[in-house]
Amino acid sequence: MKISIAAAGIFAAGGTLSACSSNNGNDTQASTANNDEQQVQGSGAASNATSSGKVLVAYYSAQGHTKRVAEAAADELGADLFEIVPAEVYTDDDLNWTNDQSRVTREYEDESLRDTPLAQTTPDNWADYDTVLLGYPIWWAIAAWPCNHFATDNDFTGKKVIPFCTSASSGLGQSGKLLAEAAGTGDWQDGQRFSSGASDSEVRTWTAGI
Repeated sequence: MKISIAAAGIFAAGGTLSACSSNNGNDTQASTANNDEQQVQGSGAASNATSSGKVLVAYYSAQGHTKRVAEAAADELGADLFEIVPAEVYTDDDLNWTNDQSRVTREYEDESLRDTPLAQTTPDNWADYDTVLLGYPIWWAIAAWPCNHFATDNDFTGKKVIPFCTSASSGLGQSGKLLAEAAGTGDWQDGQRFSSGASDSEVRTWTAGI
């Protein structure tokens, strides 16, 4: 199943995709394809989501922001970590959204180019996990598309899935809902947004309610 999104406008700090927000239908992009994080806001996941069974924190991180939040969350929850890695890793040049010819800009403009195979799609011992936290940066108001194959190619039946994103300015938006629709299975919960400068204490407050 394809995830589609309307075109968005952009603004950035520093030339790499780093956070998207929308303004009058245009997505303000302070999010380079590495776009990781925003301030903690929203209620996050349902309580007692991890009361039984094993927990996995799966994440894609372009510039390291989402990775840091994912690691903090896994540490708090005693969860396993799985990094979503594109088979063809994005370079800094690939992530330069100010360049009309960069990989991420071309993929944004042409949805057919967003098919991003992964080095490993299904985590080891996937069947053992009852709860999956899925983290990603926001790219042009949606989840970074390297997460698409993770959503479409895994069976989430019987699992609670809790999205979280990182972004400089934009919110979670419909990113979690779109991934849930693409997955077609699983009990997808409300998501959580973190800023690129989110602290460990903010992550701790969030995970305490999971």
